[in-house]
Order: sequence, then C-alpha cells, then structure tokens
Amino acid sequence: MKLSVITINYNNAEGLAKTMDSVFRQRFSDFEYIVIDGGSTDGSKDLIVNNQDKIAYWCSEKDSGIYNAMNKGIREASGEYLLFLNSGDFLHDFAVLEDIHPFLSDEDIVYGDLLFVHGDGKEDLFVYPDVLSFEYFLERSLGHPAAFIKRALFEGCLYTETLKIVSDWEFFVKKIVLESCSYRHVERVISIFNMQGISSVSLSLCEEEKKYILQGIFPPMILDSLQLAACLKKQPLFELFREMSKTHRFQKRVKPVLTFLLKLNNAFSMRK
Repeated sequence: MKLSVITINYNNAEGLAKTMDSVFRQRFSDFEYIVIDGGSTDGSKDLIVNNQDKIAYWCSEKDSGIYNAMNKGIREASGEYLLFLNSGDFLHDFAVLEDIHPFLSDEDIVYGDLLFVHGDGKEDLFVYPDVLSFEYFLERSLGHPAAFIKRALFEGCLYTETLKIVSDWEFFVKKIVLESCSYRHVERVISIFNMQGISSVSLSLCEEEKKYILQGIFPPMILDSLQLAACLKKQPLFELFREMSKTHRFQKRVKPVLTFLLKLNNAFSMRK
C-alpha cells in the first residue's frame, strides 16, 4: 500500500462529510482511508458507518486530544506514506493523489501547497519554499494537510500528546532540522485548509509551546545564537554584507577594526 489518508474528527459531521467526499472522489485508488473519531455525538459516527465500506479502519471513542487521535491513526496505518486530512479540510480536486503519487518514492517527506480559507470566505494560497531551514521553522511550519510523511519516520517517534497545538511542528523540526531527513516540494495545491476556529488564544498558545520545545532541544546559549542569526538574515543588507565579506579588500579593511574591538573588550574585562 503506497498511501494512508488519516482523518481526525470530533463533533464536526458537516466538515467530515466534505473531507470524506474529497477523498472518495479521488481518481487514484492505491490508498487506504482511516477515520479516527473522538466519540462524537453530532451524527459523525452515523456518517462513518454509512461509508464504512470505503474506510479501511475507523473507531469512535474518547481520546485525550488531537495528537492522541493522530497517533491512533499512525498505529493502524499500513501505507508507505501518511497524509493527515482532518475533518473540515479537504483535497483540492479529484486528481491530487494521482498527481502526487509519482513523487512518493525516495524522499522522507513530500509536501505541496495549501489554500487557506478564512471564516469570511477569503482565500489565501500559501506556496511553501523549496528549501527548508531552522530560520523558516522559527516562524512557520509545514501544513500537515499538504505533507506526505513516510510512516517509517514515526517508528519510535510519535507525536507528543502533551502538546495541544504544535506537536506536528515539533516533529518537522526534529526530523528535518536535527536529523536531516530528506524532503521535496511539489508545486501543486494539495488541500484546502479551513481557518475557522483559529483564535488569538490559539496563536498565543502556539508561541508558548514552540518556546518550550526549543528550550528543551537547545542549550540557552546556542538557542540565543541561532535566533540572533535568524534575525540578522532577515535584515535587508544581509546578503550584500555577506557577499562583501568574501572579498579580500573587505577582509583587509575590517581586520584592524575587529582587532581594536577585541583589545577594547579585553581591557574592559581586566578592569572588572
């Protein structure tokens, strides 16, 4: 089995219906569909039962949160790659899986682009970069409805269930930044992401959890240096300065300045 599509749902029957419809309409057929429901009481379970002939595995039971539910889906999946498409989000068109299939071979993570739909109906297309870096992940992440992840990456490394919002971000940081897992960007809209329910409270918690994760990964001195370097790279004259610094003329002129600053620093240190 090449691919497992996993949907997490809780009391969102309307969104689940849209998600299911986008999956069932796919022209590509070499995939399994898994639905993990958190014990919904709004008719979601009836919807699942009515479509269980097209679902490889499903359950409807209480869980401890979205990442607990996602981990349940991972454990039941048999596909080489996993795509998380939660209720309310849906595949962009009926050819998505067919078009992405040829790229699911060697890379650990294959990702496309996302179309964000806001509560007022406004749409924003987000095109992810071809090259991912620590600087990128300091401010953003990959959208899981657009990322196809090798199931093998989850062996011994499931999502952290104590986190509420950014466990998928933590996973990408660990796998891409720290472990240098391979990845590839495909210029193709994969999914439509529903922005309803994203609040300022959620964004605040997101930043808190990111800070907590980074402090757990890096010692304070290294983290400060990495964050400073990331900030400097965003400055408008950074690229010009970097190119100039490669020239012999620049190095010849800046060396006396650096020597003076070093001596000045040493002098102040001795006075202390």
